[in-house]
Amino acid sequence: MHLIIRLAEIFIIAVVITNQVQSSPDTFFGDPTKAAGGNIVAHSSTYRIYLRKSGENRVAKMMDSPYHPYSDTRFTINEKGADDIEEEGVSMKNVGSKR
Repeated sequence: MHLIIRLAEIFIIAVVITNQVQSSPDTFFGDPTKAAGGNIVAHSSTYRIYLRKSGENRVAKMMDSPYHPYSDTRFTINEKGADDIEEEGVSMKNVGSKR
């Protein structure tokens, strides 16, 4: 991980690393999934986003970020690519913006 971080800093590039999750059957409360990469991937990352499927849509949760609060957003993947989901007549693009 340190080599990847150094290469990203030297060549000024963004690096996206994916990590698998595994089930922890002994967990009674909370999310029973845990990262297969362990703490090494978590502690060496600047941003951690947890992606999961929710029906036909997807949910992205900002788990760790130095500049953004913990939050989540819903989106869908279709023939146009990734789209925001419109809920109750309000586009998710407008949520949080000043009118």
